[in-house]
Amino acid sequence: MEPRNQTVLEFHLLGLSENPDLQPILFGLFLSMYLVTVFGNLLIILAIVSDSRLHTPMYFFLCNLSLVDIFFSSTTVPKMLVNIHTQNTAIPFAGCLAQMYAFHLFGTMDSFLLAVMAIDRLVAIAYPLRYSVLMSPHICGLLVGGPWVITNLQSLVHTCLMAQLTFYAGSEIPHFFCDLMPLLKLSCSDTHTNELVIFAFGIIMGLSPLSCILVSYICIFRAVFRIPSAQGKWKAFSTCGSHLTVVSLFYGTIFAVYLQPASPTSSQKDKTAALMCGVVIPTLNPFIYSLRNKDMKTALRKLGSKAVLSQS
Repeated sequence: MEPRNQTVLEFHLLGLSENPDLQPILFGLFLSMYLVTVFGNLLIILAIVSDSRLHTPMYFFLCNLSLVDIFFSSTTVPKMLVNIHTQNTAIPFAGCLAQMYAFHLFGTMDSFLLAVMAIDRLVAIAYPLRYSVLMSPHICGLLVGGPWVITNLQSLVHTCLMAQLTFYAGSEIPHFFCDLMPLLKLSCSDTHTNELVIFAFGIIMGLSPLSCILVSYICIFRAVFRIPSAQGKWKAFSTCGSHLTVVSLFYGTIFAVYLQPASPTSSQKDKTAALMCGVVIPTLNPFIYSLRNKDMKTALRKLGSKAVLSQS
């Protein structure tokens, strides 16, 4: 079979399951989760924007995380729902590259924002008197803007390199979206450069946020243990509870999936990790950050009261 020019190339996404009996269940499940993700994170954003008491660095970063979670989930779930509903698994080459670009942009941005939020908690607990200076609006802007530039650069490099490859027409991707490694396996070109770049970016983009989070929490633990009273220790550490829960879910999933012996079911591992990080965790984040946070619950109640009053 001869490779066809990529400008007319079309892939077929095999999805999560080819069992026709499961399709209605999968459609209902992921539609529900997607709606919860979008509306839940939008509520978080609206609550933060509308309540002046939440105009602090911590909630600025949370607002950005909620926005990224909406985009992250929107990268894969709507296309998956359309495929299930129409029974049409085709995706054009350009659409595939766009999906791959967006998935790695927002997925990596998620991890960088978690690292930035860890730095924020460290400064708040270890240097409370200098917090307003160290976390000024300018610094907060740089802490968010820098990762946006870096993650866009990463996605752009991956996408440009992938666009240079040729593929067999009508290739089937054993995934529910276009990802780097499944696409490389379908290429009939030399993928050595792509693999080296993926490895290099994987080390830098994977280890940098994780290292930052680990170092921040080591410093946080040391600062908390220096607080003399038990009540003071609990009050300081309780501000990290929601963030620590999300970090544990995010990285716990990655470690649980990939730190296992190699097996023929590697594509299933990729699907599991992508589902957890790109669908399940963005759905859970609004609950984690609202149910465990008194200020957020108050802001959401105020937002609800304003909505009721505006309708009456």
